[in-house]
Amino acid sequence: MDTELEYAINRWHEAVNDGDPAQAAAAVSDPIVVLGPKGAGPISPTDFAGWVGRSGIKLIARSWHPVSDRLMVVEQDATWPESAGPTRVATVFRVTGAKVSAALRLPDLGSALELAFICREMAASE
Repeated sequence: MDTELEYAINRWHEAVNDGDPAQAAAAVSDPIVVLGPKGAGPISPTDFAGWVGRSGIKLIARSWHPVSDRLMVVEQDATWPESAGPTRVATVFRVTGAKVSAALRLPDLGSALELAFICREMAASE
């Protein structure tokens, strides 16, 4: 994988999986829009880095689904320090420049693809 979109998403995964706050803050835009079990909205790179450190989450990419030149859905196996095993999730990524500007985690690939296609159509109709 060698596009800017893929590069930014790989960099994001590396930062999250390494648990490195400085690397995590550098991998995202200011702000980054997030969606997860605890809510949705824009957060700062510093807040994102704090989440990476607190959560201990690891996300292993399993399948990649391009939606547009800026949107990609990645199906992942997620684990946390207290996990007995991995949980399959999917994240809608938006990339701006070389940074992830949105990471919207959903419980399954179908719902992530549906959201990504809606986001793509909204952006195209502006």
